[in-house]
Amino acid sequence: MLNMNVAIIGSGTMGSGIAQVAATSGCTVKIYDTNEQALQKSKQSLEVTLSKLVEKAKIDENVRNRIQNAISYVNTLQELADSNLVIEAIIENLEIKRKLFSELESLVAPETILASNTSSLSIASIAASCQKPERVIGIHFFNPAPLMQLVEVVPAVQTSEEVLKKSVKIISDWKKVVAVAKDTPGFIVNRVARPFYSESIRIYEEGVADFATIDWSLKNIGNFRMGPFELMDFIGHDVNYVVTETVFTAFYFDPRYKPSFTQKRLLEAGYLGRKSGRGFYNYNTTVTSSEVEMPQVDISLAKQIFERVIVMLINEAADALFLNIASAKDIDNAMTKGVNYPKGLLAWADELGIDWCVNKLDELYNVYHEDRYRCSPILRRMNKENKTFF
Repeated sequence: MLNMNVAIIGSGTMGSGIAQVAATSGCTVKIYDTNEQALQKSKQSLEVTLSKLVEKAKIDENVRNRIQNAISYVNTLQELADSNLVIEAIIENLEIKRKLFSELESLVAPETILASNTSSLSIASIAASCQKPERVIGIHFFNPAPLMQLVEVVPAVQTSEEVLKKSVKIISDWKKVVAVAKDTPGFIVNRVARPFYSESIRIYEEGVADFATIDWSLKNIGNFRMGPFELMDFIGHDVNYVVTETVFTAFYFDPRYKPSFTQKRLLEAGYLGRKSGRGFYNYNTTVTSSEVEMPQVDISLAKQIFERVIVMLINEAADALFLNIASAKDIDNAMTKGVNYPKGLLAWADELGIDWCVNKLDELYNVYHEDRYRCSPILRRMNKENKTFF
């Protein structure tokens, strides 16, 4: 599967990163974009990236030249006709993607796999735009693609078993960790990760603690690399809030995924996070949680904050397993390899104790009587049967 022709549609950061991964693995790659400037930028960025890898002795000159020579930059779809695999990495707009896939299908061979890198849109809906929907699949990389280990492979209801098997093999051959996910909103990572953001904002909105204290709690008690407010500012509210709103809508307004007005107002104000200089933090003046000294934080409060967020994350991961979104192994791999969580959430549940998780969720539900705090049936069943996830 390494000696194959791969086409990447979209020369942005994600498309360029996927192209680098494929070329590094020995594939011949074409990056397609209608914007000539974007193609040139992609080419220049790759040159800079490869030069840094040579400087750090991660690759030698021969490997750099091989990767560069394996990638060509094209501006007409017709030039992708000889592709064995096409991966689309363009704007998250369903109609634009459907139109593209319909056009692509008439240009490539009948056995060519057509894949979308969408993070949350319906693969079934994209596939339905094709005459041969069985060859369409979701192959979702994480940014930056060359560094992040995880790839979610998402078969639609129309996807053939053969296309699923081939896709898993290709991505495995590219030395990525594959998590196979059901075609539901957010797949694994963008679904399971929602409480990291939403519950943290809820804690802030209730006046329990400020941004820096909540971030400190998750980093120092939970060993997360970034706190939720730092991470939302890093991702950008134009991206993070929109994903939350998309998942909320796609799940028929399930209160577990409800967005917050706090984040919406930042987006409306143009306070997008680091990219605009201001988000939850003001990056010109505000002290961030990484600078908060331990004596300024009430450890007991920090522990309560961590426990509230972690049990909501565990509940979401457990519910994904309960609804057969993915296997327990793939769910935990997705969170550790896709968003760098310190532990898999289901393994974390085993460590904390299933009974502890059930009791903590029931405590929250008894306080709020909101459906967002409902305990997943699988946790209740496992607690009753004294079972663990692993």
